[in-house]
Amino acid sequence: MAGNTTRSLCHLPMIQLTVTPASALADEPVHIRATGLPPLQMVTLTASLKDEKGHLFRSIAFYRSDEAGELDLKQAPSVGGDYVGVHPMGLFWSMKPERTFGRLLKRDVMNSPFLVTLNLYDSVCLQDSATVKPTASQVVQRWYLRPGTQRVQIREGRVRGALFLPPGEGPFPGIIDLFGGIGGLVEFQASLLASHGFAVLALAYFAYEDLPTSLLEVDLEYFEEAANLLLTHPKIQGPGIGVISVSKGAEIGLAMACFLRQVVAIVCISGPTAVTQIPLRYRDLVLTPLPSFLERLQIDVSGALRLCHYLGDPRDRVNQRSVLPIEKAQGQILFIVGEKDESLNTKEYAEQALEQLQSHGRSNGRMLAYPGAGHLLEPPYAPLCYASRNQHYVPMVLLWGGDPAGHAAAQEHAWGEIQRFFRQHLTGASSKL
Repeated sequence: MAGNTTRSLCHLPMIQLTVTPASALADEPVHIRATGLPPLQMVTLTASLKDEKGHLFRSIAFYRSDEAGELDLKQAPSVGGDYVGVHPMGLFWSMKPERTFGRLLKRDVMNSPFLVTLNLYDSVCLQDSATVKPTASQVVQRWYLRPGTQRVQIREGRVRGALFLPPGEGPFPGIIDLFGGIGGLVEFQASLLASHGFAVLALAYFAYEDLPTSLLEVDLEYFEEAANLLLTHPKIQGPGIGVISVSKGAEIGLAMACFLRQVVAIVCISGPTAVTQIPLRYRDLVLTPLPSFLERLQIDVSGALRLCHYLGDPRDRVNQRSVLPIEKAQGQILFIVGEKDESLNTKEYAEQALEQLQSHGRSNGRMLAYPGAGHLLEPPYAPLCYASRNQHYVPMVLLWGGDPAGHAAAQEHAWGEIQRFFRQHLTGASSKL
């Protein structure tokens, strides 16, 4: 501006913002750098994307360039904004929804990426404005499928879902992916795992096509049919399969490990170790749910419903008819829990399950507990969803918990552990069926 003694960055033609790679899988990190800045200049970086419904997610952080006029997010700390400290991917995992209680979900994993716009401003700029133009911008593509990965729609018998097959002849280790009370068919985790060499069946079990619109009972024979279907596929490496599951899906996944010999490796993320809400049936066996206590529900300052004190204790003798017989599981079990889970006492559940295994002389379970993580643990760099609406559960906003930095660290570490776990126990698995 005229008369301003401070040299504006917009007059420096050599300022560059670089992001490498500019196109990558959503679970892969990128390297963000800026060059050509004045030495020790305060700048603003923002990231934003619109989901497939047009809802905006955005993050902001403030940085200072070094004495050479450069900024490298692998080394430089954010001094303020949505996070502080050295976090190379902080602009991605700290994004927040403009719409209150929104959750970022990728629906179309095949045809389009999320487009993340990164903007660099020449000062501390608290919000995007039509009157404040960024000094530099880059658009990053975040894909959920590696080129060559196939998606096969599954409508066989009662089974409904989508099978993702890595490129090549195979055979590949096979995994069933189960989400929770969100319902429908959720594919982004399955497609990412397939991009890393696994054959993954994203399995719907209610609120999809001709499946029941709501879940009144869990029929484990449906999931047994899905397991058999996966094992008979010519590109699936037997003799057993894995299951990755979250929340209500983790309850079902753990039941599969208990009763279905096809399951040799199970990852239970943020799930209970007893039957909850609705009965679980397998052939002639029916497990009744833990009792629930409406008077124990709490309402968070945000207005969201905290459920973690809502259910009966699976350790109580009166509730043993609801507890899954984990000691019957022949496969390996990995419990992944967040210590700031506000939906379920998942760490206590996992500890109870490990005690149950130990009391029967079993050592086929282990737990990864993350201090800052909430309930909705997803692949790396996904923004924390602290609370969101769930139309299939209760007509209120549900609190999931977690703090953004701790949750992000948990997602990044757990994702690597999940892949190592499945490779160890599914590749060349010798379990007999």
